[in-house]
This record gives sequence, C-alpha cells and structure tokens, in this order.
Amino acid sequence: MTDAVRAEGLVKNFGKTRALAGIDLAARAGTVLGVLGPNGAGKTTAVRILTTLLQPDGGKASVGGYDVVAEAHRVRQLVGLTGQYASVDDGLTGTNNLVMIGRLLGLTRRDARARAAELLARFDLSEAAGRPVKTYSGGMRRRIDLAASLVGRPRVLFLDEPTTGLDPQARSDVWDMIRALVTDGVTVLLTTQYLEEADQLADDIAVIDHGKVIATGTPDELKARVGGQVLEVVPADRSRLADVSAVLASWTLGAPVQDPSAHRVTIQLSKASVLPGIVRQLDDSGIELAEFSLHKSSLDEVFLTLTGHHAEADGSETGKNGLPEPELAAQAPGGRRGSTR
Repeated sequence: MTDAVRAEGLVKNFGKTRALAGIDLAARAGTVLGVLGPNGAGKTTAVRILTTLLQPDGGKASVGGYDVVAEAHRVRQLVGLTGQYASVDDGLTGTNNLVMIGRLLGLTRRDARARAAELLARFDLSEAAGRPVKTYSGGMRRRIDLAASLVGRPRVLFLDEPTTGLDPQARSDVWDMIRALVTDGVTVLLTTQYLEEADQLADDIAVIDHGKVIATGTPDELKARVGGQVLEVVPADRSRLADVSAVLASWTLGAPVQDPSAHRVTIQLSKASVLPGIVRQLDDSGIELAEFSLHKSSLDEVFLTLTGHHAEADGSETGKNGLPEPELAAQAPGGRRGSTR
C-alpha cells in the first residue's frame, strides 16, 4: 500500500517559536492516520503545510505523490480541509454554501447544485438546506463544514480536530461519516486531542509533542508499548489510599499513580498472574476494597506515559487556530474556506 501523505523532517518556525522540529508522518492510502497531541504540539501547523497553506522552513512533504511546495497547485486539486472552526458562510443557506464552493471549483451551475443536493442528503441536511447556516446546531454546522470540504471529491481529506465542542451524539455522527468516507477510498489525516476518537477511527497513530513525533504505530501497538494491563484499586476506606499505593508499589517497576479525587490507585502490570498475590497482600494489610479492576492500557494512558501529561493539556503558545498568536495573520487569504482547492 502506497503512502498518500508523506512528510520528512518538517521544520517550521514562527519567530523564536519552533512549531515543528523535524517531524515525519506517513498516511497509507485509504486509511486514517490519527495525529495526537495537546494544543500547541504542532498538529495544526503540520496540517497547514500539508495542505499548502504554509511553507515549511525545512524538510519536505508530498500528498498524492506531489510536492507540497513545488507542486502546490497539484496538491490543492487532491485535498479537502476541515478545520477546528466552521468555515462556511453563516449568512448563506446550506445549499448556497455548497453551490458557491462548487462554482469556485469550476463546476457548472447545474453540476454544482446536483453535488450540493447529493452532499446535503448524504449528511442528513436536506430538510435544513434552505435555512441560513447561522440557524444550524453545532452538530449540523460540523456536518455542513465536512460536506463543504467534499464538494470537489478530494482523494485526501485533512480533518483538524473536527469534533471540537460537539456533544457525544454529534461526535458519534461525525465518526460514522468519516468511516463511510474511508470505505469510499478517501485517505484521512485526523488531528485530535480526543484519545477515544483516535482509538475509534485511526488505522495508524503518530503522537506529537513540542513539535516532534515521539511515537508511531497502530493503536494496539502503542498500547502494548506502554506495557501489559492496567490495575485500578479503590479502597472502601478513602483514608487508606497511601496504604494501597504502598502495597501496589511492590508489584510494579513504575510508581503507582494516585488519583485522590477518584480515591483510586493505578499501576501498570506486565502479567495478570500476579493478581492473586496482590489481593492477598491487600487483605493481609486489612484493606477492604470497593473496586478492583483490570483492563488494557488506553490511549490516554499511552499518551500520559509518553509525554507526562494528558492530551488535553493546553499549550500557552498558541492562539485559537493552533498557531502562535503573532502568526495568525500569516494564514492564507480566504482561510475560512473548508477546502484548499
């Protein structure tokens, strides 16, 4: 399987801030590459380079085999982009937004209206097609935004935190749409802070922190890299959290993690066969248990182990569009478009 997206050693600086410090990325054709990282990690900067909205200061990248700098016009013919914030015109109806994009892409008026109707039906927006987008709910706005990025039938779709701010049902709806696109052969590069989202959708994952790729692999490979399974213990007597931690410390190489708010202690286990011994030692210590559970490592635990903080951690160096504040003006003219084409 060939790579639809490839980046090698990408570097990007904004003044004294190094947003990308030589990242490598590869998305196989017809799959979803999940790019994980907290705000300020460099995810949006990477997407803007790959979609030709920014030029790198170092390294190289290609989409569909075309260089994003030397053959930017070719890349724009292949890609669609949905950013973190709605890019459609609030004052226009759903139909008129999509028809306008189609006309800008060179479609005839008839073809543009036909494509708009097709996408509105596909995203369950036909009944709202004649309403101004400003009257849409948050989930509907994300759906029309995603539809806008598909007017030109892109082969590669870049989704930059597409479910930010959505409720669980709306987020699930977007996930279903992404799965359907991949089934149709579209390659998707998805940036997200939501570990569950990457676990649900991504075939491969790249974890970015401080402008560097710190880990790559399938979700299962990354979970296995953290090691074994996770044991969570909640004592019936909340005052004995430290005693539980002391017992568990003798069964793992890493330090137990205490969560006082949940009255829980967590450790990584390489094998489940030690569980009877842990239970006996807790009993010998007179610790009554309210909860004792074992589960596979989650991507959240993977990220915490790799970076030392959760993926939702905030990055102070970025503005609301994922770029350093002084660089917001550097966005390409017309940057509100849902497609770079």
